[in-house]
Amino acid sequence: MAKKPRVKVPSKASKGQVFQIKTLITHKMETGTRKNKKGKLIPRMIINKFSCKYNGKEVFSANLHPAVAANPYFAFYTKASESGTIDFAWTDDAGKTVTASKKITVS
Repeated sequence: MAKKPRVKVPSKASKGQVFQIKTLITHKMETGTRKNKKGKLIPRMIINKFSCKYNGKEVFSANLHPAVAANPYFAFYTKASESGTIDFAWTDDAGKTVTASKKITVS
């Protein structure tokens, strides 16, 4: 599975402010169509699901497919409603999940 993801979330925001969240995770995203040096197909292994939850409520999710480039990057916006935690989860074809969390203070 992928290594530690990079996540950028502002540490503070005003109530009602729209802010940007950026994520990047390192992953080869093998499509299952490439061959190794011996001519055998390399098995498919991609991140197929990404989700972001703000205080337990999903604010963004994506289902990924083999055509997605290596090292998936997401940038999206959400509105600051209350202080809390923003949780991220990336799941691959083997069912392994990598998670990350960031705290945000809303005033």
